Amino acid sequence: MQKQEGFSLVELLVVMGVIGVLSAIAIPGLLRARQSGNETSAIGSLRAITAGEAAYASTCAAGGYAQNNADLGKAPAGGAAFITPDLEKADLAARSKSGYTIDVDDSADAANRDVTLAALTCNGSAANARLNYFVAADPLTRGETGSRSFASDRRGTIYSETVASIPNPIPAGTDFIQ
Repeated sequence: MQKQEGFSLVELLVVMGVIGVLSAIAIPGLLRARQSGNETSAIGSLRAITAGEAAYASTCAAGGYAQNNADLGKAPAGGAAFITPDLEKADLAARSKSGYTIDVDDSADAANRDVTLAALTCNGSAANARLNYFVAADPLTRGETGSRSFASDRRGTIYSETVASIPNPIPAGTDFIQ
């Protein structure tokens, strides 16, 4: 008489069913946590860019703001760049940061105008420094990498929108988080 050890097919199927139920419960929570982390990273990126713009305006461009990520990423002679390299390159979907594209752009505000010519900035910017700027953080895939879009301008307030990207300039009545 041989002694047989191991699990029966029924026991294995029960274990697989339990694992399936636990996975179905846990995975959506993990995806929500990942989205929340991506959104927190996007908000932090906007805060870093806002601080970089303030430093750029006060030390490099006679009160004008940079109009793109690349100009903020250029270091002045003997100094450090105004934003980190990951934010300098986060304006393209292929080089996003934490599931978001972070794009510094010229403000579409009608009162926006040139303040300092590019050649006169301390870091040799490619674009003229202007009175205002617009920075937006949009998820690569809404509902998957993030559910909210964020934006800011020279006021330093961070605005959020759940339905679509925030238009440039930021309209009155947009929800803000700061």
